[in-house]
Amino acid sequence: MKSVAIIGAGIAGLTAAFYLKRAGVPVTVFEAGAQAGGVIQSLRRDGFLAEFGPNTILETSPKIAQLVRDAGLETRRLNPDPKAEARYVVCYKRPIAMPGSPLGFFTTKLFTAKAKLAVLREPFVAPRRDGVEESIAQFVVRRFNQEFLDHAIDALVAGIYAGDPHRLSLTHAFPKLKALEDNYGSLIKGQIFGAGARKRSGEVAKDRAPKFSFDEGLQVLPDTLAAQLGDTVKLNTTVTKLTQTADGWALTLSEGRVPRAPLTAHEIGDSQRSSLRETRVEHSAVIYCGTAFRLAELKVMCGRAALPRSLEMGAAQQHRPTEDKELEPLDLSPFSEIRHPPVASVVLGFRREDVAHPCEGFGMLIPKIEGFKILGTIFSSSLFPNRAPTGHLTLTSYIGGERYPELALLPAEKLVALVCEDLRVLLGVTGKTTFEHCVLYPKAIPQYNVGYGRYRELMNEIENKAAGLFFAGHYRDGVSLGDTIVSGVNIVERVEKSLTAK
Repeated sequence: MKSVAIIGAGIAGLTAAFYLKRAGVPVTVFEAGAQAGGVIQSLRRDGFLAEFGPNTILETSPKIAQLVRDAGLETRRLNPDPKAEARYVVCYKRPIAMPGSPLGFFTTKLFTAKAKLAVLREPFVAPRRDGVEESIAQFVVRRFNQEFLDHAIDALVAGIYAGDPHRLSLTHAFPKLKALEDNYGSLIKGQIFGAGARKRSGEVAKDRAPKFSFDEGLQVLPDTLAAQLGDTVKLNTTVTKLTQTADGWALTLSEGRVPRAPLTAHEIGDSQRSSLRETRVEHSAVIYCGTAFRLAELKVMCGRAALPRSLEMGAAQQHRPTEDKELEPLDLSPFSEIRHPPVASVVLGFRREDVAHPCEGFGMLIPKIEGFKILGTIFSSSLFPNRAPTGHLTLTSYIGGERYPELALLPAEKLVALVCEDLRVLLGVTGKTTFEHCVLYPKAIPQYNVGYGRYRELMNEIENKAAGLFFAGHYRDGVSLGDTIVSGVNIVERVEKSLTAK
């Protein structure tokens, strides 16, 4: 029977495996680390619950809610506290609530009269039709003004990508904004006249999508999927090589313990592998659901007809393998060019009386122009119950990204000190921490910078020519947790069609 190998047991890989198994397709998931779930990890300690990576899932597609139902997790789903709807942006060195209505926008202190007039003028700004790829910064300044970029969009970009708005591509990082201008000539017109199309598709914009978690944190989802997949998930197993065969693909496996993806501060530099042994298995198709930088290291041998034109010259210059004269190496090194800045997650607990701000809301985003070290803070214990003991708060802050990559690499005690100093000014924190947990992601979020289309084009070309090899995950279809889940769902249909064609 035709079978599928999945490389990577993050949420995309687990989702794809879950639905392939339900469809009766034999599947095996190979995970280099010791735990499934990738960056989704939740820690319960001393009455606090800390999320290492994402804190919520945005229900932007009906496919996300369907996965929760199919996994049997509806009773464990948690919606946020209704009082936690407020979102703050730091301005004048203090968090100010973002307006929730058009009237609120024109009365908020976040923007000057000039910026508010720029929003009124936006429907009359001519759309760009010359085909030039813009950065999100160029787009915002063109359609609004510099103030809107500095005080709003810069903070938003830090919260989503930990990125730089002057580098991020409008087309690839914010494709829905690009589509609004392309289809309606204006963002505001698109919001008004595109409501019907969005309703028919069942998709919801990220800024209005319901968010949720689970009773014991987001790790409940990957743990449940992995448990239902059982021994089809092979941990501590690295795929080092793919070789195209007449019937599909042969995978060379290196089995043994390797370091997990997120590192605590004292684990930086610990990259030793131990007790490794090689084996070889064969499958009809392969889905790569790992990271872009690991993809660049993967050795792939395929028929010359499968080589993308952009790689043929480079392959021809390499020594032909002695093991099979009909195969050529597929150079995946271009994917190493995708930027992944380091990000540190710092989860701190405080006594309620030691924090002056009410912290009733989702959290706060911080523009670079305000001069703080942290990118933003989530009011974790205000969002969901049982995230902190009675009389305490849990605050999750992020440091690093493209803004200050060097700060993410600091030792844990220095990270805590930096965060506490910023929170002292922003939230009126006066007391000592009652909980601390720091996690470093040395290569965190892939940056969809200007020119990112060439990587997607390369993936498309490889999929079209190297039959049975597929790509899915946050480097392909969007960096949010919801985007990654949808990527895992969508790849299943394409793989099933491929197997049927064979």
